[in-house]
Amino acid sequence: MTRPKLHPLIEKISESIGGLTPKGRILGEYITSQPRKAVFMTTKELAEACEVSEATVVRFVSGIGYDRYSDFQQALRDFVDTELTLLDRLDIADMKAPGAVRFRRTVAEEIDNLQQLYNALDVEVMEAVVEVLDRRAPIYVIGSRLSYTLAYYMGWAMTKVRENIRIMKGSDRTTIDWLTIAPADSVVVIVATSRYPNELIRLGKLVKRLGQTLVVITDSASCPVLQFADHHLIAASKHIPYLGSPTPLSCLINYLVHELASRQGDALKDHQAKLEQSYWENDVLFNMKDLDGRTPE
Repeated sequence: MTRPKLHPLIEKISESIGGLTPKGRILGEYITSQPRKAVFMTTKELAEACEVSEATVVRFVSGIGYDRYSDFQQALRDFVDTELTLLDRLDIADMKAPGAVRFRRTVAEEIDNLQQLYNALDVEVMEAVVEVLDRRAPIYVIGSRLSYTLAYYMGWAMTKVRENIRIMKGSDRTTIDWLTIAPADSVVVIVATSRYPNELIRLGKLVKRLGQTLVVITDSASCPVLQFADHHLIAASKHIPYLGSPTPLSCLINYLVHELASRQGDALKDHQAKLEQSYWENDVLFNMKDLDGRTPE
């Protein structure tokens, strides 16, 4: 029987525990036993909880392979986020706070998330993903549960930019059929958000076996679909959300679509003119001229 795979952070602590000082071991044992408390602590608070110095905390973090305390804290956040149930999240969310407080907190947290996205992502890595999306090959965009909303938006937006886009649900078993008969040069984009549906993991494994190009867009380095990816982008949340934090991912998707559009040249106008003609002929979208047959002055 194989041993269950540990989260990378917990594995790092477990592998390093034997070589740590006695105070370092106290820190390691506290973090692994009380991750939901430790994740919200500053270096000072963690030091006080374990009755060690802040310098010991800094040395501990460096000793298990993290350059900065913020990097360690993000890894711990990802671990805790993956493990939390809906009931756990309800306890953290503080639903008893006044509505105005929750509103301001929600906006502030999303601003933090966007700032982290702005600082963390490598433009060259993003451009490499755009290069893949710009190939003259079919693209299949897949999501499940919360991530299906983001996958649908990405697929819908890309249909306004280029041809051969198909949006699919990870929960729909016919997705396996479509991927199996898809051309070998197809590009598959899987959007995955915590708590990572197993169906997306199975589809990632299938795409890898079929030899198609897999792009994974996710919210954490702990996403289990990443092991199958040829290219990936991570829009990590700085805070632990109650139900989800789609803002960083939707912003990243907007960039990818806009960058893809900028590379289409004259073909973009031809593609969009064809769409607009179809909208007009089939009365798809509201037009102000439809009001009593007159355009308002």
